[in-house]
Amino acid sequence: MAFAKRIFLFVLLNFLVIFMISVVLRLLNIQPYLNSYGLDYNSLLTFCFVWGMAGALISLALSKVMAKWMMGVQVIDPDTRDPELRQLVDTVYRLAEDAGLPHPEVGIFRSNEVNAFATGPTRSRSLVAVSTGLLNRMKQSEIRAVLGHEVSHIANGDMVTMALLQGVVNAFVMFLARVLAYIFSGMGRSRENNSGGSWMSYMLFTYLFEIVFMLLGSLVVAAYSRFREFRADAGGARLAGKDSMISALQSLRVFQEIKDVKADNPAMAAFKISHPTKKGLLHLFATHPPLEERIERLKKHF
Repeated sequence: MAFAKRIFLFVLLNFLVIFMISVVLRLLNIQPYLNSYGLDYNSLLTFCFVWGMAGALISLALSKVMAKWMMGVQVIDPDTRDPELRQLVDTVYRLAEDAGLPHPEVGIFRSNEVNAFATGPTRSRSLVAVSTGLLNRMKQSEIRAVLGHEVSHIANGDMVTMALLQGVVNAFVMFLARVLAYIFSGMGRSRENNSGGSWMSYMLFTYLFEIVFMLLGSLVVAAYSRFREFRADAGGARLAGKDSMISALQSLRVFQEIKDVKADNPAMAAFKISHPTKKGLLHLFATHPPLEERIERLKKHF
């Protein structure tokens, strides 16, 4: 039901985006201008809507499979007799039950990096994975807090929301880049004698505007990603205890400098519990708030 609700909200959001763009084009009297230059903006809006939604849903559907492949995750048998792995599975299962969730798959990936992540297309088809570095370096109470953080991501539906938000951003990028490229390249003015030069100019402007709008759109996605980390920290504190969550974040800060090239996958960065802090204006593109800020937020507001 929750997944269906998010899909409905995503479709509704895309519809509202298209409706809003249509209204703006009409109010600014841009629609007749575009039509006079031969650009069927209604078809373009539909095209961007379909591709934005399809891309997001495909990415979401493959998220768990791709995460396993990219990170080399080994799913733990729920009936394992290994004491350490048994404890890990039982801890995740108890946290999931406390959060009102079905039992997710539990996995482990070999890496010196102290990290963990959660992914999956729905709450009932999710995965929680931790690194061997985290298991070897953290206390049991801290591991439980990290797992609570990841379970909270699943409970909050963050994977679904992130994918759908990215789909909306992609639709905006595709539409605006093509409209502006059509105008600036002079494609419409040269319809009667469309030359290869005009077409090449159109393609170059399209790529240029897509890069610019993707950068702007990533600011929105990154801002939401930082918000969801604060919310998952609070969820981890509720499930595992405030002190344990703070202690886990403090340990992550200590071990943050431990790098593992094999586990350094940009596609998975936003899903991990910790990621190196960007400085200056680059902070606006960061998927995670600074650990210091996350710790202070828990101390003051939880």
